[in-house]
Amino acid sequence: MYTAIPVCHHLKIYKFPAILFFSLILILSLNSMVHAQHYLNSTLTIDERVDDLLSKMTLEEKVGQMTQLNITMINNEGVQRDVSLDSEKARNLLKNHHIGSFLNGEAVPPEQWLDYINELQRIAVEETRLGIPIIYGIDHMHGASYVDGSTIFPHNINIGATFNTEHAAQNGQITAKESGPLGHVWNFAPVLDLGQNPYWPRFYETYGEDPHLLSEMGRSYVEGFQADHDSFPYKLAATGKHFLGYSVPRSGWDRTPVDLSMQTIHEFHRPSFQAAIDAGMKTMMLNSGEVNGIPVHASKELLTDLLRDEMGFEGVIVTDWADIGKLYNFHKTARDYDEATLQAIDAGIDMSMTPNSLNFNKSLLKLVNDGLVTEERLNESVRRILKLKFELGLFEHPYPSGESLDEIGSDSHRGEALKAAQESMVLLRNDDNVLPLSKSVEKLLVVGPTAENKRNLAGGWTLAWQGGSEERYPESMKTIADALRDEFPDSEVISMETIGEEGSQTRTEFNEAANTADAIIIAAGEEPYTEFVGNITDLNLPEDQLEMIKAVHATKKPSVLVLVAGRPRVINEIVHDTNSIIWAGLPGFEGARAIAHVISGQVNPSGKLPFSYPQFAGHFIPYNHKPSAAYYFDETIANDIVVDSEASTFWEFGFGLSYTKYAYDNLELSDSELSENEQLTAKITVTNDGDRVGTETILWYLTDEVGRISRPIKELIHFERVTLEPGESKELTLTIDPTEHLSYPDFDGKPILEEGSFTIRVGSEKAGFQLQNLRD
Repeated sequence: MYTAIPVCHHLKIYKFPAILFFSLILILSLNSMVHAQHYLNSTLTIDERVDDLLSKMTLEEKVGQMTQLNITMINNEGVQRDVSLDSEKARNLLKNHHIGSFLNGEAVPPEQWLDYINELQRIAVEETRLGIPIIYGIDHMHGASYVDGSTIFPHNINIGATFNTEHAAQNGQITAKESGPLGHVWNFAPVLDLGQNPYWPRFYETYGEDPHLLSEMGRSYVEGFQADHDSFPYKLAATGKHFLGYSVPRSGWDRTPVDLSMQTIHEFHRPSFQAAIDAGMKTMMLNSGEVNGIPVHASKELLTDLLRDEMGFEGVIVTDWADIGKLYNFHKTARDYDEATLQAIDAGIDMSMTPNSLNFNKSLLKLVNDGLVTEERLNESVRRILKLKFELGLFEHPYPSGESLDEIGSDSHRGEALKAAQESMVLLRNDDNVLPLSKSVEKLLVVGPTAENKRNLAGGWTLAWQGGSEERYPESMKTIADALRDEFPDSEVISMETIGEEGSQTRTEFNEAANTADAIIIAAGEEPYTEFVGNITDLNLPEDQLEMIKAVHATKKPSVLVLVAGRPRVINEIVHDTNSIIWAGLPGFEGARAIAHVISGQVNPSGKLPFSYPQFAGHFIPYNHKPSAAYYFDETIANDIVVDSEASTFWEFGFGLSYTKYAYDNLELSDSELSENEQLTAKITVTNDGDRVGTETILWYLTDEVGRISRPIKELIHFERVTLEPGESKELTLTIDPTEHLSYPDFDGKPILEEGSFTIRVGSEKAGFQLQNLRD
């Protein structure tokens, strides 16, 4: 806070003793210095403060602000998990290289984070020439993942399955409350990429395959995370990842090339980022791959022309991990690091996550000194970075507050994570109403790699980058077997992580346990992974798990397959022989309890698939594909919307069963025609035809029957959840606006609104209407 030092100018200095004279001179000097540091005056506008600070900075200080280094550059042991500051290393980088940002770490107690951030910030604020605070970045992807004892939510793919934006908002709010007091002011979330290619190892970090669903969830997360919070005086910054088109590589492997038309970018990949920008998202992280042959880190078309000029993003653009260097040693679009830096600067990046060297600093300084980059260009980026720091309040409140640490992992926070996990469970199959299981069952057998495993439930980005080792997970976290023991207290619950080979002692034990079990729960799926570590060549569920499931089927006992995985694994070999299937995704620390609650019937499942579940390992298409994406020789089934969807999927986007049944009736439109400046109202009645209370997600789809750019077979335009008692009916209403719902972008992103026929679909009902009388 700016404070003026009062001085009595009318005093006669010659009457003072020498000591008082020099004291007065010191006071006058300090007063003059404070007045000169206008950027410390909080009564000025942020732009005025930025202008003043920028005018005082050297070239080296500006380059330092554009650099982000990893924790391993300033800790004692040089490993991610070591959240302890080597003050001399930090002092060198802050005072001599003027570094403006650091990132990363792993899960340690909150008090350890406080000590680390406090000392790092103290050196930056009190020992450097200008006292510019650092901004610390971290990957709290589904809760405060790198804080011991924190609340860990389901991953985004599960949040998408809830079709409840409140869970995205709560994820943001609680992550902020549990990490903000520790000085974690910059969070690298949410992921806004489309989950359309199930091979992509970051599939589970997305909210699903639909642009509208992503837009609503991403907006809610940003608003929740960046809201004002009582436990710290500063603000926080969310980050949209990964701009743009990162999630649909041709190979399915991480960081590999993507080919997308600009029309596809505008219609499918832009909306979620645009919604987050419109919600005030402050920073953006880039796609590590190539789009149409150009690495995104070197694409002025995407970063400046699209993101800045057209989408109106005014915040900070940060690279992903070491991606400027990859322009020359991976993508091969630059001959050396200097040229790579020039390409990225020309494209529009603001900050380089370098992160383990000073190569970026050296290259950028050389480029400026050689006249290849102007200092004015540096000023553009440094201005954005400084503005972010001022907006967050770091100059007034550089140190973490350390308040409300008792809220970390509190019962109320964990309760919100449990609700999200419960609503994310998707019941895919329930032959003969095997589920819910009766509480009177005498014996349950739980088999599979996730029967007694915690880390599988939380996936990557939990405690550590690839998920922490099993012993690091909290004692309070339940495994699936443990949760079932709690849920069925009068039953014997036996668990086996493997059933062994045919003829082995383990197989004999399995056969004996299965023979006396009332039902068998199969806890299948994947171990944690993220990024390129999760690249796979076969989408089928691993062979040993398929064989285990077949062995369970051979027992003829009722079986429930629980799929704990970050992406849909193909199970067509066993799907028709399995009585019940629950897609559990990556439900987080409260996930086992949520699974047990659904199995027992304490919770009536309400989750819906936020993606199309593939039938084949080598062929998959999203639900909103073009009619020509499914081509048949038999003309009687060609262009049939149902057959098109079933061509490559077992379960379509939006599919999910319940322990009750819902009927959709009386779809009515307020008119059969409308013009561009009119609105149309659609009404539908939804009834709970079963014998227990349930929550149904109402999905409204629209089909543009003819377009000069081919249109998807259907597109989600609205969703809402409604809870109904047995026999209860509710009428739901949707207002259709031509500009919002009936237009689509051309190759330049300009909206096209065409006269013609449209169909609205909800549940099993559909109705048509005409758009006409458009102005020229």
